[in-house]
Amino acid sequence: MTGERRPGRPRSEAARQAILGAAVAELKERGYAALTVEGIAARAGVGKQTIYRWWPSKADVVLTALLDLSQTTVTVPDLGSLSDDLMGFLADTFRQSGQRPVLVGLMAQALLDPVFADAFRDRFLFRRRAVLREILERAAARGEIAPGVELELLIDVVYGVLWYRLLLDHAPLDEQAGRRLADLVVRAVR
Repeated sequence: MTGERRPGRPRSEAARQAILGAAVAELKERGYAALTVEGIAARAGVGKQTIYRWWPSKADVVLTALLDLSQTTVTVPDLGSLSDDLMGFLADTFRQSGQRPVLVGLMAQALLDPVFADAFRDRFLFRRRAVLREILERAAARGEIAPGVELELLIDVVYGVLWYRLLLDHAPLDEQAGRRLADLVVRAVR
């Protein structure tokens, strides 16, 4: 059955990009709570039905846009040391603090919608965890992490700081905070 087309109109990459770009633009202007599929469709120049054919909800559109954006803005450094790799990764990650309204909105949606929660966890949260795990496993293989350090707990600590600051907005979530956290982790694992 390879090569067979699914029923319906084929997906247009140009329309997909227009929708994702419109979603990001609408988010920046209106915020997640005021974001609507109607607004995204109007800005992208497509019908609502086109969006609903490809995504079940506004949260799913935003999640796809966020995934596309994170692939181009957050690097996975391999500079040969835990300190350098972690500094680069966390500085890039925390530099994305402008995404706060998007991430908080998606987390809120995940708390309300168990189906979306699964997608958010599997497609975004677990992918980000996997990147950090890769950095830590490389460092462990180089002997930079003491034996017995629980990598999963360490990953929870790093992302715990990120999400705590995102959700409460009580302290800066910027490149400098990412560097300070990286330094703390490096000192803790020795």
